[in-house]
Amino acid sequence: MTGARERVAAGTGGLLVLGAAVLWGSTGTARALAPAGASPLAVGAMRILIGSAALVLVARVRGGLQASQLRGWPFGVVAAGAVAIAAYQLAFFSAVARTGVAVGTIIAIGSAPPAAGLLAWLIRGEQPGRRWLLATLLAVAGGGLLAAAGQAVRFRPAGALLALLAGAAYAVYALASKQLLSLERHQPVEVMAVLFAGGTVLLLPVLVVEPLGWLASPRGLLVALHLGLVATALAYALFARGLARVPVATAATLSLAEPLTAALIGVVVLGERLTLAGVVGGLLVLTGLAALAPAAGVRARAAIPSAVPQARPRIRNGKVEQ
Repeated sequence: MTGARERVAAGTGGLLVLGAAVLWGSTGTARALAPAGASPLAVGAMRILIGSAALVLVARVRGGLQASQLRGWPFGVVAAGAVAIAAYQLAFFSAVARTGVAVGTIIAIGSAPPAAGLLAWLIRGEQPGRRWLLATLLAVAGGGLLAAAGQAVRFRPAGALLALLAGAAYAVYALASKQLLSLERHQPVEVMAVLFAGGTVLLLPVLVVEPLGWLASPRGLLVALHLGLVATALAYALFARGLARVPVATAATLSLAEPLTAALIGVVVLGERLTLAGVVGGLLVLTGLAALAPAAGVRARAAIPSAVPQARPRIRNGKVEQ
């Protein structure tokens, strides 16, 4: 029964991560609909600010993040996760500005799952396995085709390095989140609230420097609210609950459903055309995700904590009370 419950938990976790990736897939379309004066860095920083505020609010309403509960968080892990969140925003948008959307996106999304798998193996002892490797290769190749379809491709070494940094930052963030979730001391939404609040503090200088007049328009405000509440707060709340049930490497690869969702939304909402390369890329992503699904719980037994922190037993008069 225990093995069956773990497989169900892993399957549910995979679906939650896929749900988060679908919501992330709306990010590109939302940015495309933002007013002309909205810079990518400002939009990204505002997204994190609104998302972190929503996560903190939800955590507080649910009784978390009280003053007495703020002790005991491992500072190093929290700092690493917060820095990774801020670094991803800065590195990814800077990479795209220097080397273009196609190359920047391909390198960032292509490097994140292998980096996450390597870090999880070295630090947590999670061994992804050959099925994960095959699924990741297929999904990364498909994501690359989707990103490059219809885009002008240009390569700049500085931009490529920044894109690699973005991929590494995502891997560090995922690993830090998993480490905190594995402690079973805090609810997933609390973990996300703390990490994103830290990332927001680091990104405040961006909000000071970048123009924010675009928020005064109804369209700009709606875009910011969608990105912050839906594509960040809700998406990462789902991701955290899923990550608590599956290995880091699996979650990183399942996240590659994002470019597929982005392409489909672009076709439906923005009227974009999906080229042959895009169709092939979408099929590769679907094949990779399908190949990974049966193995979502493989080698995850030691990596799946309880979804809800367990109460510690109390000792009274020499007897243990639950």
